Amino acid sequence: MKQLQEALIDIESDAEQVLLARHQLVENDRVRNANREALTALRKKARTTKTSVPSPFEVIMKEMEGSSGKQLIKEICPTCGDHDPKEHTWLMFPGSDIFARVPFHVVHTVLEKDQECLDLDTKKLQSFVKEKSLVIAEKGALAGSVGLATVKSIVSLTDKPKSTREAGEMGQSPEVKYQLG
Repeated sequence: MKQLQEALIDIESDAEQVLLARHQLVENDRVRNANREALTALRKKARTTKTSVPSPFEVIMKEMEGSSGKQLIKEICPTCGDHDPKEHTWLMFPGSDIFARVPFHVVHTVLEKDQECLDLDTKKLQSFVKEKSLVIAEKGALAGSVGLATVKSIVSLTDKPKSTREAGEMGQSPEVKYQLG
């Protein structure tokens, strides 16, 4: 009887951790969507898209003739484009009700970094949920609804990251582009 009670407590503890992780996944998704909307609004303000900033080769070919005394190459942010990166934009700091006027480039850089961190946290939480679900299934708690083999096959599914070649074929631009100055 004592072993059964300990086993049930252990399963319940694992299930509670899964529920908390799933709740955190929902919260991360909400914040990720808000960041994505903010980045889209900033791109609209700058009148750029991820692919609208000219490639370095296009710019070099257009401005090759009159560039003798100019800086040869300057970085172009894919979000800012030709927009003034020093123009101030309002930013609300996460977790507070404080607004601040911050340069445009800083705002979208902060949002992009937050987005990357949220993506990483989401992937960690997803793998945690998969592992704990497998542990719960191995303990027999899901025996009535889903078989262990089914749970193992679902947990073993993985997304393969895109290679740089595939990303280029899909029209995705690199992080930083260069332009003749």
